[in-house]
Amino acid sequence: MATRIDYYESLEVSRTASQDELKKAFRKQAMRYHPDRNPGDDAAEQKFKEINEAYDVLKDEQKRAAYDRYGHDAFEGGMGGMGGGFGGGFAGAGGLGDIFDQMFGDMMGGRRGGGRRTGADVQVQVEITLMEAFTGVTKDVEVRTRVTCEACHGSGSADPKAGSSTCPTCHGAGKVRAQQGFFLVERPCPTCHGSGRTVANPCKVCHGTGTEAKTETISIDIPAGVEDGTRIRMAGKGEAGGEGVQPGDLYVHISVLSHDIFQRDGSNIYCRVPLRMTQAALGTEVEVPVVDGGRSKVRIPAGTQTGETFRLRGKGFSVLRSSARGDMYIQVSVETPSHLTKRQRELLEEFEKEAGDDHAKGSPENSGFFARVRDFFEGR
Repeated sequence: MATRIDYYESLEVSRTASQDELKKAFRKQAMRYHPDRNPGDDAAEQKFKEINEAYDVLKDEQKRAAYDRYGHDAFEGGMGGMGGGFGGGFAGAGGLGDIFDQMFGDMMGGRRGGGRRTGADVQVQVEITLMEAFTGVTKDVEVRTRVTCEACHGSGSADPKAGSSTCPTCHGAGKVRAQQGFFLVERPCPTCHGSGRTVANPCKVCHGTGTEAKTETISIDIPAGVEDGTRIRMAGKGEAGGEGVQPGDLYVHISVLSHDIFQRDGSNIYCRVPLRMTQAALGTEVEVPVVDGGRSKVRIPAGTQTGETFRLRGKGFSVLRSSARGDMYIQVSVETPSHLTKRQRELLEEFEKEAGDDHAKGSPENSGFFARVRDFFEGR
């Protein structure tokens, strides 16, 4: 039996990692091993599946607690031979079975509220630019999933007239349960693969499952205002579950790329604007780019210093599912010229001479902290 990789090792985190640390590690690993970034690399695709499985368990406190205590056996048959299969004996019986459903829900990818069986959920990672996050965008994404078998139309049978019969293993429940320590663990039935039915003459294409693997192109509408790390659920766009079973859901994880000019903080946008020292000293009016693609004028008063910030109301990021917008903050950075012409040097030397004369006369403009620093270096 193959040894399964520890979930914490998969995400490269410690066993005491916080939820924020888990999330950051998952996003980093998902970006690295995403199939779109590693086309044709089977090892990367397998690694991507492993980190998705690991994060799905560790992000849930109850699943994580079960994993920390029992390891992978918490979600599979075994526990070193402890317990035994209960088949469908606990189906609808309440007690431990109901407690299990409340605690773990659709952990096994085959359940929803009310006991309804579904196909497995699918997860994809989508990268968008900051501008696309501002305006909203539609992305076409290729998803490797399972769809209804075209040959048997999802029946799983090569002879539709022959029909199907109740699975003898799970008695139609589509699942089996096994006692593992204090937990009653549920997993898809190995005989009918969760459908609850078996066929006498299985379809040669899907081998009786009613589904087949296929790469589909799915259009994803990403709304304006989404933030990095947003997860979008597309109901019914996951894997097909075979005859009589609802398809799973598609979960889209959004990753917003960084921008060269703008930095986002919620609905606010920050931008650094360079100024010549003469502009900062004399005052000026500058045009700055805005995230919506336009430009806006900002009045810079005389004597502006590096680090001073100016606000443009309503010029920030769009708010998710709202017409409101945040603000844009312009932070000034005064640049010192590194190459001067002869005339520029003469003018600056003249300016420095006059500034020195003002200081000697005790000009108020030359008092304060910087004046004391200058006096120190000049030995006064």
